[in-house]
Parts: sequence; C-alpha cells; structure tokens
Amino acid sequence: MSTDELLNRHRAVMPNWINPLYADPIELVSGSGCRVTDASGRTYLDFFGGVLTTMIGYDIPEVSDAVRRQLDKGIAHSSTLYLIRKQVELAEKIAKVSGIPNPKVFLANSGTEANDTALLLATQYRRSNQILAVRNSYHGRSFAALAVTGQRSWSATSLSPVNVSYLHSGDRLRGVFAGLSDAEYIERSVADLREVLATTTAGDVACLIAEPIQGVGGFVAPPDGYFKAVKEVLDEHGILWVSDEVQTGWGRTGEHFWGYQAHDAVPDMLTFAKGIGNGFTLGGVVARGEIMDCLNAVSFNTFGGNPISASAGQAVLDYVLSHDLQSNAARVGEVLHAGVRGLNSPIVAEVRGKGLMLAFELVRPGTLDPAPELALRVLEETKANGLLVGKGGLYGNVIRMGPPLTLTEAEAKEGLDILAAALAAAHRQAVAA
Repeated sequence: MSTDELLNRHRAVMPNWINPLYADPIELVSGSGCRVTDASGRTYLDFFGGVLTTMIGYDIPEVSDAVRRQLDKGIAHSSTLYLIRKQVELAEKIAKVSGIPNPKVFLANSGTEANDTALLLATQYRRSNQILAVRNSYHGRSFAALAVTGQRSWSATSLSPVNVSYLHSGDRLRGVFAGLSDAEYIERSVADLREVLATTTAGDVACLIAEPIQGVGGFVAPPDGYFKAVKEVLDEHGILWVSDEVQTGWGRTGEHFWGYQAHDAVPDMLTFAKGIGNGFTLGGVVARGEIMDCLNAVSFNTFGGNPISASAGQAVLDYVLSHDLQSNAARVGEVLHAGVRGLNSPIVAEVRGKGLMLAFELVRPGTLDPAPELALRVLEETKANGLLVGKGGLYGNVIRMGPPLTLTEAEAKEGLDILAAALAAAHRQAVAA
C-alpha cells in the first residue's frame, strides 16, 4: 500500500483535527538509535523523538528484553485490583529520584491523565476549584487539562470544570515583559501574581500548574529562580505548586534531572510521562503523601502502570541513570545550542531551551513579526535532507527539537549542517517575498 493510499484511509476514518506534520506525510516503519526509516526506505536522523517521547532512542535491547520477559509470563494486564510487582518497583524508583518529600506515586497512561489527576488532587486537598495557570502553556487534551492550557489554538472549548486565572509566561521577546532582565522579570512577575490573587480569585486557590519550560509553547521559560520567588507567595496562601515535567523530566535539560530543580524550590507535586516509557504508554504523578492520600472515594486505574509499561519504564529509568544521559544531554546539547546560535541567521529571533531541548523562533527579516511560513519551509527542507524536527509556539513559528538523550556529538553536528541549509533556504524565501 502506498503512503498516499494510507493517507486517504487516515482521512476517511480519523478525526480531521489529527493532522500529519508534513505536506507529504511519512510513515515510520523502523528505527535504530537516533534514526528512523519510512515506508519508502528513506532514513532520517530524528531530532524530535516522537514529540520528546523516544527518550533513549529506538530499538534499545534493554527495554525490548524487559518487555519481552514480561510478555513471556503471559500477564500483560491485571489492573490495580491486584498487586503488580513491576508497578511497585517502578514507583519506588521514581519516588527516590523525584525530590518530593514523603512521596507517593500514581501511575497513569499519559501526561494528559497525569495533569488531570494532579488537578483532581489539588482541588480535593484544598477544597477549591480555583487554579493558577500560565499563558502560552499546554497541559493535555482532557477536559480539565484543556481548561488550564493557555494557548487558544490548543483550547478546543471554553467550558471548564475549574476556575482559572492566568499568569504571564516567560516570554521576553514580545509583550509587556519584553527586554526585562532576569531580576526585573522575577520582580514584576511576583507583583503580577499578588495582583492576580487579590483581583481575579477568591483567595483560596488550589494550585499553580506550570511547565518549567513550555513545550508546545515553543520552549519559552522564565529565568532560573522564578519559581522560588513564586513559591514564597504561594506558601503564604497555602497554594500548592504542580510542576508539569512531562517534557523537562529525566535529565533532558542537562543541568538537572527535573526542570524545577533550576529554581531552588521543591513543588508539592510533579507530573511526568513521555520519555519514561520511551514509546510505551506511561505517565504519572508524584505528590507529597498527604496530598496523594486526600481522595475520599474509591478509585483505580485500569491500564496505568500495567506490567508491560512498568517493565519498560523500569528499563528506561535504569538506562538513563546507568548511562548518565543527563550529562550527555548537557554536553551534546551545548554543541547544538552553540551551533544554532553560531549560524547567526537573520530570520532567527531567539534561541531557547536547555540541554537536548532546543528551539528557535522564526521571524521576517528585520522585524519581530512571527513567520510561520518560514517554520513550514524549515520543516520541509530538513525532512528533504534527512532530518526530522518539530514546530510549535504561540504563532506556529518555532522550530523545536528534543532528540533522544543518546544523541552523539557527531549526530548533533550532522543535524546542524542540515539545519543550516534549511535556514538558508527559508531566508531566501523570506527575501524573495
């Protein structure tokens, strides 16, 4: 069957709001290391990792073997009505590395479900449906997760089970906080938080949910130390802090294992997903024990932390730690960041991110006008030359990358060469226009 035939079948039976990335979509049929191969036999260096999900690369024997051993036992599922050894073992390992005091872990299937659970816990614990969220954020596609997502293009409905007040994002390229220093940004953000609490809430807010680095938002982030200053205000009011680590967790930023650790403060809850499963469905919440135990109704999760996914998760976490992939993210990430900055492209307004979490924002030459058409050109040019990247940002003009944490320096330089050619082609398009 041709790719065109598969695309036609996709359009016939799948929702029209699920759109492939490219003008001529590709089907990935195999992978190894940091490379994938499509149905036509074309191989690509993958700098997007299934949206920062294939965290340690493709066809990793340690993960495949762990899953195969569990499959060979004949038990792929039992639900939490029964004890699940692999689930308990994985929860113990995650609790140990979480940094949360007195931690308990709930395993789910995705980041959406993890964030939804965190909101449930916070609203129950605080007996309030008031939530603080951040502009330009993304937290998932469930009813509650959409309600705290601060980006119109991803918010399918204005209906909400919670009452949300939004804080400013870390964007200092445009808007009212443009050009501020780190100290000025933190000072004004704290003042804004106090004003929001005094004016748009009834005071008894349940939690703040925030990404240390905004994923879909184009890797926009506040300066280090921001959440420490914010948490001091939250603590005055008893408000919980939920750190959405779905994209920033497991050492991806290079400098820390979790994104929150750059701020010298500890959240009350953190949520995780994506990379810990390396493609298997796995997510969850770590919370202080008294918060996790606050529900007064019976609940469980049919598929979350099932023996297959939990086996994969253990193997992934063990691999990350034993191979010190956090250090690799720091080292190879610096090669990528320095390489993109060194291109000095006139259509790149800002380079953002940390470690192997890298983005750059595209604008029309000589302006700060967002150029989503140039982002599309870069996407197509990189694909044509054997590199897969992603896009995002409030205006759809940000190229974002989250390659496997196993990426080598040689692969980083190979990708940089392709990016340089793609940016040159996009610049020519911008000039011609």
